[in-house]
Amino acid sequence: MRQRRAKNLEEKVEALASYQVENPQKFFGRWQEFFGNQNPIYLEIGCGKGQFALRQALAHPNRNYIAVEGQISVALRAMEKAALAEQQTGRRNLVIICAFVNDIGELFQEGELAGIYLNFSDPWPKDRHYKRRLTYRSRLMSYMKALMPEGFIEIKTDNDNLFAFTQEEADSCSFLPVACVADLYGDTASSGSTAVFLKEAIEITTEYEDKFRSQGLPIHYMRLEKK
Repeated sequence: MRQRRAKNLEEKVEALASYQVENPQKFFGRWQEFFGNQNPIYLEIGCGKGQFALRQALAHPNRNYIAVEGQISVALRAMEKAALAEQQTGRRNLVIICAFVNDIGELFQEGELAGIYLNFSDPWPKDRHYKRRLTYRSRLMSYMKALMPEGFIEIKTDNDNLFAFTQEEADSCSFLPVACVADLYGDTASSGSTAVFLKEAIEITTEYEDKFRSQGLPIHYMRLEKK
């Protein structure tokens, strides 16, 4: 869906420029230096308006978050939330990259990330576009390289086909499948699971997630950890 262009977009982006990372490639291998601390770094690819990233940053002030969004009018809303996070925590632990990232290996060196979130990614439903999916095996392998030992990828989607595709692609990579839940809210409730990451997955939501749940759609969830 095409997003409406925000009124006075350039001025608003300029006012929040300190929360946007321009030329992120120059921080390759130096992201902790960028944040000015040794806290672990987490990446969300396709953050939308930033609700999930904001809630993560507020819940974990001793972590650093980088959220990626390609559309500047949408990224602006995420930048506003990054400013809100700093106001509430007193720390700048959330920043935004406004770009379409094809290879995170250009931004992060081996072992630089503690976790990666892929929330409601474009399913690219046509068969000929399968390599564009963010969970295509070559992308999963690039994520693995950027993750530290025992780092993780968490995936949420409402799309049945993307969920099944991701399961197949993950099987071809050397990840440890810690959780694979077809209905996050239904299955975890019925199983009485007490896993901390599952509780957080339920508590910290995205805008799309709230919308789809209100429509009664199941939310598929997967967590993969680096061996």
